[in-house]
Amino acid sequence: MTRTALTKLTRAASRTLRNPLPQRSSVLLATSKPAPAAIFAPRKLFTTSSASRRGIMPDTDDPQPKPHPQEEVKTSVAELTDAEYHDLADAYLDTVVTKLEEIQDAREGVDVEFAAGVLTVTFPAAGTYVINKQPPNKQIWLSSPITGPKRYDYVIVGDSQNEKEGTAAGAWVYGRDGSTLDDLFLKELDVDLSIAPSTYGEDQA
Repeated sequence: MTRTALTKLTRAASRTLRNPLPQRSSVLLATSKPAPAAIFAPRKLFTTSSASRRGIMPDTDDPQPKPHPQEEVKTSVAELTDAEYHDLADAYLDTVVTKLEEIQDAREGVDVEFAAGVLTVTFPAAGTYVINKQPPNKQIWLSSPITGPKRYDYVIVGDSQNEKEGTAAGAWVYGRDGSTLDDLFLKELDVDLSIAPSTYGEDQA
């Protein structure tokens, strides 16, 4: 083998030995590089149902209070004849006069005067009240030094479908706010007309 042939063979062998090395190095470098970290986006849960509230027990839903139906109290202005109006108004005013006269006897400064269907009452701390019948309107009118003039109609309370027939009660009621004449005496003068006049001021227990 000539020197030239030997030289070519040596070069070919050298290239054969050199060529795998770069490929292997590339593989090693490729495998030695750290893999990029995976990026995980946070998942958003979506639901079409609203969050249910739970009750005290784990298997029960939030208990809702049961609505209590309010019984409607039926009220209506009574259709009175002239005779019925006078009977009711006179009976009421007689009760008021009797009670106020007892208070007049027990308290200094209280003055009560009833004449010609007009009741005038003076309380030192409040002032003078005037109460009178108004037959054309079938009303009782009152003038208060505290709350001004008021007109009271005789109103029937009750006698609805849920109540027994004949159990309705009547009261003299101020139509604008639904308060009664009894309410005014109690609120402004501390006079309770629900107590019998002869027992007023005594221990009700």
